[in-house]
Amino acid sequence: MGVKIRLGAMMFLQYAIWGAWAPVLSAYLLNDLGFTGTQVGIIYSLLPLATIISPFIGGQIADRYFASQKVVALLQLVGGALLIYISTISDYSTMLWLMFIYCLLYAPTLALTNSIALINLKNSEKEFGQIRVWGTIGWIVAGLALSGWRVVAKGEASMGFAGDTLLLAGIFSLVMGLVSLALPDTPPEKTAANPLAFLEAVKMLKNKNTLIFFIIAFIVSTELMFYYVLTAPFLTSAKIGIDSSTVAGVMVIGQIAEIIVMAFLLPYFLPRYGIRKTMILGILAWPLRYLIFAIGTPTWLVIASLALHGFCYVFFFTVAFIYVDRIAAKDIRHSAQSLINLVVLGVGSYIGSNFAGFIQSIFTSGSETDWTGVFLVPFFLTVLSAAVFLIFFREEEVPSPAPASST
Repeated sequence: MGVKIRLGAMMFLQYAIWGAWAPVLSAYLLNDLGFTGTQVGIIYSLLPLATIISPFIGGQIADRYFASQKVVALLQLVGGALLIYISTISDYSTMLWLMFIYCLLYAPTLALTNSIALINLKNSEKEFGQIRVWGTIGWIVAGLALSGWRVVAKGEASMGFAGDTLLLAGIFSLVMGLVSLALPDTPPEKTAANPLAFLEAVKMLKNKNTLIFFIIAFIVSTELMFYYVLTAPFLTSAKIGIDSSTVAGVMVIGQIAEIIVMAFLLPYFLPRYGIRKTMILGILAWPLRYLIFAIGTPTWLVIASLALHGFCYVFFFTVAFIYVDRIAAKDIRHSAQSLINLVVLGVGSYIGSNFAGFIQSIFTSGSETDWTGVFLVPFFLTVLSAAVFLIFFREEEVPSPAPASST
């Protein structure tokens, strides 16, 4: 089986796992298990928290001790078994701790799968988007599979299972563990001078352009959470008026756009215009979307603007992963990916989720939310980010990375 097919299957399963539980777990916890909103919020904060704590451990192990595909296989097999067990749990305290352990297992694989793909592709600028797009497809397929199962099970009482969202994620994880054993062999670099790979990754921030890049990536990642947390309630509000039963289908526009941009536009733009110009286009798409949200009319334009998510996410975050891989020394590539994941999916997502909720509460009186005020906040912050990135960030010519020194 070809390398690209195996890498595509890896990405498909990696995000199918996440997509099987993340969009709908809250409904299960609230409606079936009777958890409070605060309890659900805490459980959802576990993955960003784990992404802050654990990725450096996974990167360190893959950079220094074991082949990365074997590390991913072990983490996914153990994680899958744990998810299947969690699907039978109804006690909050027990689920909280078990989900935290699971997130500590899953979080490192987000960085490791990126680095495995980037290391084993001949031309990452042209090919990574075409591999990573299978992750988005996996997310969508997982949701459709869960919906299909529930439609069938609804008419058969014996087939129903309350924790099916976690069960499906666990099954995907077990399959991912087995598939990982067939991935291209990606052993640690034997020429590493410093045994602590994550310290070498942090040293990358001594470079001014790299530091600017990471700061802007952090700020933009906090504003991403306005889209993930608030788009659905915004679309179903009286201002837009989309029915709650159809809002999930409407928001698929963003995922479809992500697939198109990642598979077709990124391979065209990135080799021709480089990291800096491509990322600037990505950053500028953010304030444009939030400005349309803030205006809120006409409705068709608001819905159409969901397609900007493809440019927002792909031209900034996917390119960010490619850039980090380009500037990292060969023996710290896993840890470098862990660092950008910590900044974006860890600290950025954790702070951004709370920030988005805080801003909404400020602009909410009773049951009415001033959505114009809400979305003007990320609009101005992303405009500022674009200006800083445009003025201060310079894309440096990077030679083929040499192993990191111990100094």
